[in-house]
Amino acid sequence: MLSGLAARDAARRILAAVRLQPTLRVPLDTALGSVLAESVVSPIDVPFYANSAMDGYAARAADVRGAAPEQPVRLTVVERIPAGAAPTVVIGPGQAARIFTGGALPAGADSVIRQEDTDLGDPVVTIVTDRDCGVNVRRAGEDLRAGATALEAGTELDAAHLGVLASLAVAHPVVFRRPRVGILASGDEIAPIDQPDEILSGRKTASSNTHSLRALVRRAGGEPVDLGIAADSIASIRHHLEPAVECDLLITSAGISVGEHDHLRAAIASLDGHLDLWKLRMRPGAPVGFGSVLGIPWIGLPGNPVSTMVTFELFARPAIRAMMGHGRPFRRATSVTVTESFRLGPRLQHFLRAVVSETDRGPEARLTGPQGSGILTSMMLANALLIVPEGRQTAAPGDGLDAIRLDDPHHLVEPPF
Repeated sequence: MLSGLAARDAARRILAAVRLQPTLRVPLDTALGSVLAESVVSPIDVPFYANSAMDGYAARAADVRGAAPEQPVRLTVVERIPAGAAPTVVIGPGQAARIFTGGALPAGADSVIRQEDTDLGDPVVTIVTDRDCGVNVRRAGEDLRAGATALEAGTELDAAHLGVLASLAVAHPVVFRRPRVGILASGDEIAPIDQPDEILSGRKTASSNTHSLRALVRRAGGEPVDLGIAADSIASIRHHLEPAVECDLLITSAGISVGEHDHLRAAIASLDGHLDLWKLRMRPGAPVGFGSVLGIPWIGLPGNPVSTMVTFELFARPAIRAMMGHGRPFRRATSVTVTESFRLGPRLQHFLRAVVSETDRGPEARLTGPQGSGILTSMMLANALLIVPEGRQTAAPGDGLDAIRLDDPHHLVEPPF
């Protein structure tokens, strides 16, 4: 077991130990947020055939060119083509076809004249401008060519990706399974929110970590599995841990330290589990553990609410992303300018809750206020974690530091801290 590791080294060890999930085919409408396991090659041209981009008249540019209000062009309407209908005639000189958005462009035509530039005539249409010569046509294959790679393996599927897959008739894309993440809280002092009298009387503390972790796991792409709240005893923790055998990853909060009532490590050892690392050179969240139990990887997070959320961001979220097929599991860090002075205690690496704002001078960061690990509102107010390197204890207005934006969609292969 390793202790006293830097956060970066711990993150690398965790990522090296977790395993990619198996693949499966899922219904297209349930694939949002999943990661594609196989590249998708288009079997067809998209659009399949040239079609109209608007309601109007399909015509030859050569016949329409020069049309103006004082010199209109009149064409004979030889066909009507709604969307989904196949043209039956070839447009010849002096001819046009009434066509509607999505309608297949008839042979011979190279333009669609918008209906606003006509008198909507039939059997003869009058055209009063030539601005649509050669336009308003969606060419066959202009979106995707048959044989082209439409989506690469490793793509996180969003709404547009689902639309592309639908256009290729991919009803069940192959994706990496979302990891099932067991969540266990422990402590005699905490209670579930269905015991409001215990919480509001002050006799118990609400298990806020349970609900924060459920949301964080779901947002990271995993499927949370609530394992409940264990009492401060080896027997109770064992009882709550046993259902985790059906999960792909276990996350616990609290009980990881060395206090008299911290029994998590002993319970894990009693289930033939082991601890690979413990105790990091960081704040908040020094007592982070990682190992395995019941044959699945386990990440032990501290019990203080802020420490739980910060360490989830740094270690558990990247692990979940890696397990579901993301090649870039870590959020990036960007340079910011500090707008206030602060002084820190221990010479550890610090992750301070901060608000980063975009200004004319570039991104600037201010702290959310007091940084105690029990002040959960500091996470509610924060949009970033300000990284203070190990050994640095002070900052002044104008100093430059790095920050991890908690809403940044850009990710990296390596931890940025």
